[in-house]
Amino acid sequence: MTTTTEFGIVYAVHIITTHFGSVVSKVCDCLLRRGPLSSREISRLAESDINHNKVKDILCLLIHQNCVQAFSVEPPDGSESKATVQYIALFSNILHRARYSKFAKVVNEELGSQCGGVLEALLSNGRLTLEQLIDRDRDSKKSIGSEAMRDSLEKLVAARFVERVPSPEPVLGNKEEGPAQKKRGAKASKIFKEPESLEERILEAATPVDAIRFPIIFEQDSSSALADEDSNVSEKKRKQPDVDSSGPSNEVIWRPNFEELIRRLRHKACVEIVKERRDEGCANVLKAMLEVGRTQEKKAKTDKSVPMSMGSIYEELIKTDAGREMTQERVEECLEQMSATSSYLPAFVIETDDSYIVDFKSIFSVAQKDEMESVVMRRYGKEAFRMFRYLSQEDRFVETDKIADAALTEKKDTPQILLKMWKDGYLHMQKLAVTGVYMPFLLWKVNKLIVSRQMLDEMCHASLNVSLRLTHEMDSEKELLLLPMEKLEGALKERRIKNRAKIVLLSSTRFKLDDAIMLFHDF
Repeated sequence: MTTTTEFGIVYAVHIITTHFGSVVSKVCDCLLRRGPLSSREISRLAESDINHNKVKDILCLLIHQNCVQAFSVEPPDGSESKATVQYIALFSNILHRARYSKFAKVVNEELGSQCGGVLEALLSNGRLTLEQLIDRDRDSKKSIGSEAMRDSLEKLVAARFVERVPSPEPVLGNKEEGPAQKKRGAKASKIFKEPESLEERILEAATPVDAIRFPIIFEQDSSSALADEDSNVSEKKRKQPDVDSSGPSNEVIWRPNFEELIRRLRHKACVEIVKERRDEGCANVLKAMLEVGRTQEKKAKTDKSVPMSMGSIYEELIKTDAGREMTQERVEECLEQMSATSSYLPAFVIETDDSYIVDFKSIFSVAQKDEMESVVMRRYGKEAFRMFRYLSQEDRFVETDKIADAALTEKKDTPQILLKMWKDGYLHMQKLAVTGVYMPFLLWKVNKLIVSRQMLDEMCHASLNVSLRLTHEMDSEKELLLLPMEKLEGALKERRIKNRAKIVLLSSTRFKLDDAIMLFHDF
């Protein structure tokens, strides 16, 4: 479920303003704050004098750039009214625009620079056909040729980094019978859960079945396991029209598959967390497990992987140089180590019978807890840090005196420190009235969902400030940055070096802040 916060919206609007200008950002701000609207409602509610035709042009631009999705809701039974087309802003996709370099790096490392270049073209332009990609390549200084372009696109689709564009205007069922439940039997309703938010319902309805979404895969191997999976897809999706069907007059339109790109970054972060908390051997085993289970993950943000056998894990592990150095006994030791729990670390892997399951939620909870504690330490000091850690571990309401004893702090100072954290939203407070006692007992607890939302808002706020400062630094020395370094001397050269150092530092800070945003929003 997509979580938006006040500064999250402000940051998303800033990204749109930077890329497309202030007029476009007014429309985006209106959709993010008010939710789904028709084009006429946007022209009436947007905080700017934008006529209806201009709003439609802006919506077309945002749809092309994968920042907005159109949809309509099926009218009630017996109603003669027509379904009104509405538009919803895709908050996650807007934030993804700040991490295009990370996506390109993932593809460069896995498929090479040619495929990375094709993905960058799609990231920059939103949606393109193969013919448009070839035309852009032909006009570039480093042309790779039409055959290489076609091969690169096929590799990207086969790896699911690129997908066919979704349905331009999916129709949602009424609230009694949503698209996730409609026309499914009793057995299917137990397997499929209804999407949690309107945005998820819309995206599910717009997403074609895999045979249409990744057509090149099925042209290569029509009898693949992926094709077999589609026999179980809901009838609702089967009746969906082929989006931009391939043909002489209607070529396939492609776009980046953010779901797969985020999944790769998510898996990479998992491996790093386990490597830091356990050891390199455990990280290598986990990496093999993620490769085994990746194709069976139905969505990027999932709590647990599918069960995997020891044989399948070891078979994947020995494909790498590091894996070939590990015996099966060593792999079993690593799995046992990751399955163990302690007072400070949960189990990263769940052992069930003869199979193993990666617990993504458990792994990321450790990283989120570290990030929260780091912020509490910097903002409130060591004593507050100890209190916050103790309450996080207890995960229940605890009275003030017990917190003071556990955190080794003065009892007279403890209430003031706890109140500071409570006022900033880091703690939940409950008053307990006791008969015969004038002052009520105060009980405290860390509400992890609220704190996670608070952290996300603060990270977006910080990233917004860093982005604004970065823009200022680049604009203030725009003319100087255009001059070749070898032609600069004395004070001008010194100024250029200092400005460059500031830009590198701010870019690095924004990069790290985006990692934190992904931790609390995308992972």
